[in-house]
Amino acid sequence: MGILTLLMNFIFVLVIYCFIFSIIRLIYMDIKSMNYYRTIGNGNFPYLKLINQRELLNYKVEETYLLSKDSTIGRQDKNTIVIKDPYISGKHAQIIIKEGTYYIKDLGSKNGTYINDKPLKSGYEWKLTNGDKIKMGQVEFLFVDVLAKK
Repeated sequence: MGILTLLMNFIFVLVIYCFIFSIIRLIYMDIKSMNYYRTIGNGNFPYLKLINQRELLNYKVEETYLLSKDSTIGRQDKNTIVIKDPYISGKHAQIIIKEGTYYIKDLGSKNGTYINDKPLKSGYEWKLTNGDKIKMGQVEFLFVDVLAKK
């Protein structure tokens, strides 16, 4: 009986340590991501800022996506920005950089891309300006260009 009690105590302490370790790990990862996103605002590149409350979505989506190069957005893993929203197409939209100006183009998505609540024609390139709202599926982003002149 004494060995069984000792073993149960050991397992209980082990479970408590694992729980504490996982909490500390989550806190560390959260702090690390906050520091990463703080560096985004250093003035080098525009970025997409999530407007939705991330907790209300049942799939993983980042708070911020840095736009340092041409990017594709969609459900497929080969996209630059992957969002597993069932209302977003496999290859939904593309962000293109031409001479320092950012454009977004819908790639023939089934449910469309909306800029400032207006539908974007498939294949048409829309010039993004600071503060534009981009909606795809259930997610909505704010285009933030920190270098934009006010």
